[in-house]
Amino acid sequence: MTDPVVDLELDCRGLLCPLPVIELGKRYAEVPVGGVVAVLADDVAARTDIPAWCRMRGQDYLGEDPTGRYLVRRVGP
Repeated sequence: MTDPVVDLELDCRGLLCPLPVIELGKRYAEVPVGGVVAVLADDVAARTDIPAWCRMRGQDYLGEDPTGRYLVRRVGP
């Protein structure tokens, strides 16, 4: 499987929980349905917060890529 094309990258390095998820929540609608948002975060809580946010919001968590970005596919509103 190839890496997905990233439509929007959010640089949330240096932000502590829950700020990376709040930023994701504010900005994910900027990409079209089917688009991918990458969240670059160095807070260890992001590893659990971002997948949990995806489950609660009905978005697809694609995982963490080799560069340390968390990938989210927009499914809908």
